[in-house]
Amino acid sequence: MLQSEALTILKTGANVFLTGEPGSGKSHTINTYVAYLRSHGVEPAITASTGIAATHVGGLTIHSWSGIGIKSELSRYDLDNILSSEYITKRVNQARVLIIDEVSMLGPETLSMVERVCREIKGNTEPFGGLQVILVGDFFQLPPIVRAEEPDAQQALLPKSTARFAYDAPVWQSLSPIVCYLTEQHRQDDAVFLDLLSAIRTGTVEGRHVAHLEKRKKHEANAPKDAPKLFTHNLNVDRVNDEMLEKLPGRSHTYTMKSAGSPGFVAGLKRGCLSPDVLHLKKGAAVMFTKNNAKEGYVNGTLGVIEDFDTVNGMPIVYTRDKKWITVYSATWSLEENGRPRASIEQLPLRLAWAITVHKSQGMSMDEAVVDLSGVFEYGQGYVALSRVRRLSGLYMIGWNDKALLVHPDILAKDSDFRASSDAAAETFGKLAPEECGEMSVNFLRACGGLLVEDAHATSATPRGNAHYSTHRRRPRKSRTKRGS
Repeated sequence: MLQSEALTILKTGANVFLTGEPGSGKSHTINTYVAYLRSHGVEPAITASTGIAATHVGGLTIHSWSGIGIKSELSRYDLDNILSSEYITKRVNQARVLIIDEVSMLGPETLSMVERVCREIKGNTEPFGGLQVILVGDFFQLPPIVRAEEPDAQQALLPKSTARFAYDAPVWQSLSPIVCYLTEQHRQDDAVFLDLLSAIRTGTVEGRHVAHLEKRKKHEANAPKDAPKLFTHNLNVDRVNDEMLEKLPGRSHTYTMKSAGSPGFVAGLKRGCLSPDVLHLKKGAAVMFTKNNAKEGYVNGTLGVIEDFDTVNGMPIVYTRDKKWITVYSATWSLEENGRPRASIEQLPLRLAWAITVHKSQGMSMDEAVVDLSGVFEYGQGYVALSRVRRLSGLYMIGWNDKALLVHPDILAKDSDFRASSDAAAETFGKLAPEECGEMSVNFLRACGGLLVEDAHATSATPRGNAHYSTHRRRPRKSRTKRGS
């Protein structure tokens, strides 16, 4: 399905599961839809399954937004406590559209608890209390974290698991989201590499695919020194970054994160922020930008080197891979609730980039990377790591184990269903007249209390890849058009 087709479906107010391979433009499609809603005076609730993902989309974790926190089950007592919270009931009641990003990392029990909260607060027996629910993600990527009660779950792949994924929740069936499976590709432009990634995704890896990886195999000592290394464990990441920084001559410059607001929300922001609490930099340090800033010329994942420090303000000057000089100033990560700031953190949008974990690389695009998959312990880790890189020539493999090219067997079967459902949806909506789709969109905006104004920029469906949801909250434009006209 094309991004433009998915946007047409989203605008009708239908519940949607938006999926597709890495680089297919899921984030850009949602970005465009969010801008469209805001241009009509509708503010969507933007959430994600993890703190890192929530930081990327400028929203809350779904756990925080719904008030369920870290609970694994929801008793009547727990639910009553949530219902007694004025700010939670207010934000859920005000919501008309709920977006949940990285749904692949959300367990079925959690999705069911969120649904129950929405239904109870809104006093509506429809799934999620009648909200338009947009589930975004790719189940081939990292799965939900298995709780420690399951012995050795983080040390070895489970041979078979049941009800691990959000789509296993009964509420997924009752919600019955239209599947929009994006098929465009905006990250990888290497046919051989795309074939390899597709083979991993379909469970059809053959000797020829492994041969391509063998050709990219390097000893760690011979790998490019300035390419970021992806590891499966934090211990390896910290070791490499600390060792490389220590080897550099010159004085270390230290930048400490500042914070404001509710301690709980601040803690959540810090967990999700890729920039560290205390950042040590030296001239010559390999760095990676951790935030999007089109005006300044960088995005989350842009690589560069510290060339110098400003003699007046001490800010680092980065020379990026695409030959740009950027003086880096502090950036702010914030969480808002009903238009009001709840918490914020301020730090340079940088981190040392000699190494990073596979988990924290999810959502990034890299021109090159040194990848060590010898410690893979979970389905999807290898696929996520490899798909961060744009082309095979930018991939340097330190090693891998026999689990590195595996994806979850349940997902292999489910993926064919998702694709078939998406094809059927595209065919169904393709038969509708544009006027009919337009009428459904107008009716949905009216139901949301939106302003029916024209905004060609917001409705633009120009395809684009690895974008992130906008965090800019615009005020609804004033219009002479009467509400609902």
